[in-house]
Amino acid sequence: MMNSSLHRRWLEEISWELVVWQNQRLCAAKNAHHGPTSDGHAGTKALWESKHSDLMGLDEVVELCRRCHRMAPFTNFNGNTFAAIARALIDGLGIADQSRAVARSLAGHIVAGVASDEEVEAFRKFCGSLD
Repeated sequence: MMNSSLHRRWLEEISWELVVWQNQRLCAAKNAHHGPTSDGHAGTKALWESKHSDLMGLDEVVELCRRCHRMAPFTNFNGNTFAAIARALIDGLGIADQSRAVARSLAGHIVAGVASDEEVEAFRKFCGSLD
């Protein structure tokens, strides 16, 4: 396992422009409209920009992605956009394939807002094991 600190600037390199690009890419792949929403875009952008350089635990990063998904900044694929970001961070951990697959699945469920309490707790334990 990679020598890592539980709290990092996980999202420091992921600007709002990159988040927008990720959504645009997902929409293009499905021939869906890409664009900002009138209700959620400005607030989500402000939240992201105020938090993305913060020191956070991976579980806090996933929670931020869940919050951003719920704020619905884009017309389509909000959950997929923020889940893709969380999964990419997990992919970069250099952990065993099976552990990575489980962590990616749990993070995706949390971002989508469909994780059970047991799944949330399992993800927290996984994050705690990174120290």
